Amino acid sequence: MKNLQSIGVRKIVEYREDTFIEGGKNVATPLQMFGVAAVLRNPWAGRGFEENLKPEILEIAPILGKELTDRIVALAGSASLIEAYGKAAVVGVNGEVEHASALIHTLHFGNFYRKAVGAKSYLSFTNVRGGPNCSVAIPMMHKDDEGMRSHYLTLQFAINDAPGPDEIVVALGASIGGRPHHRIGDRYQDLAALGSNETV
Repeated sequence: MKNLQSIGVRKIVEYREDTFIEGGKNVATPLQMFGVAAVLRNPWAGRGFEENLKPEILEIAPILGKELTDRIVALAGSASLIEAYGKAAVVGVNGEVEHASALIHTLHFGNFYRKAVGAKSYLSFTNVRGGPNCSVAIPMMHKDDEGMRSHYLTLQFAINDAPGPDEIVVALGASIGGRPHHRIGDRYQDLAALGSNETV
């Protein structure tokens, strides 16, 4: 059975923030956001252009999916408490953005999180290239309702020594609650006002 070290995970970072005041006004129920990220060796680094990424995806993504899901659920206290969720990957400067994408855009990764929280929405995402201490930006939406704008959130944090040139950072984000004092309405109100089925 493969473990974290065998797939090249150097370390795992956990992040939390609680917002008590927004816009100068106290928040009745503080917004809690959580992030967990694995820093691992890029399995395709130094190998030139690889046409087939699937063997490494199948080897690595399920281990990351389960580990990061277990950790973020533990941070939140319970899968049922998680309201909004998302994912992100950052590949180091020697890698392709496709390498970052490969490890998060597969059901072998994301289904662990979706099933754990009983989600209906897709996992919003970012996949970029960057260096140490770059922003890990995880966009999130409500796990059950893609049109609920109150839960359009972005969690940001940085890891001072990652990703290295031949590393990838893979991360999950979660929130308990939506934006404090949200007041722009949901997507459906705009659609009703426009009298159409266009997406907004």
